[in-house]
This record gives sequence, structure tokens and C-alpha cells, in this order.
Amino acid sequence: MATHNDLGKNGENIAANYLTRKGYQIIKRNWRYNRDEIDIIAKDGDWLVIVEVKTRTSDWFGEPEMAVTRTKQQSLVRAAQGYIMETDFKGETRFDVIGILFDKQQVKLNHVEDAFLPG
Repeated sequence: MATHNDLGKNGENIAANYLTRKGYQIIKRNWRYNRDEIDIIAKDGDWLVIVEVKTRTSDWFGEPEMAVTRTKQQSLVRAAQGYIMETDFKGETRFDVIGILFDKQQVKLNHVEDAFLPG
């Protein structure tokens, strides 16, 4: 596996552990719908939470969570709609982004709840 893939998996593991410690229930990881993928699907109380994790080793180009482009948001919305249809989920859904920065032997995590709205 390529180093950037290892970095991404490490970031997703850190994010999943963080969410679990906060009381979220992890439902799925790396869930695919057609060509779209959701890093983490979780429940926060009654909320279905779609989580995109961005991991970086530098903030040279900005904070990792800022790298979720409009195109990526649309991909997450499509995948979320697929998940909701497949599971017949009835309830509120939100989209969170977790940025992980491995910076000089230190890990920084920033959780942006309700990071964007679909549409």
C-alpha cells in the first residue's frame, strides 16, 4: 500500500476512535455506493452522521478539513442518499468533516460538525 494510503487509514482510525470516545456509534467505514465513498457513517444520538476525514502531514496548503471541495461534497451527498435508501433510514442527517494533521510528532484533530449542507 502506498504511503499516502497508510496516512489516510491512520487518520481514519484516529477519527473513528475520537468519535467513539465522544459517544458516537460507528455504523460503517469506507462504505461505497457506486463510485462514491463515505469514510465513516456514524450515529450521534438520533442523527445519522456522514463523516469525511482529511489527513495531511503539513498545513502548507491550508487546514486539512478545508480540502473538502464542492465536488467531494456532492459525492458524499450522493453516497449518503444511497445509504439512506438502502437502509430506509428515517431521521436527520448531517455532514461532518474531521481534519487530522500529523505535525512534528504531534497529531492535531479538528472536528467540524455540520460542515456543509446538501444541495
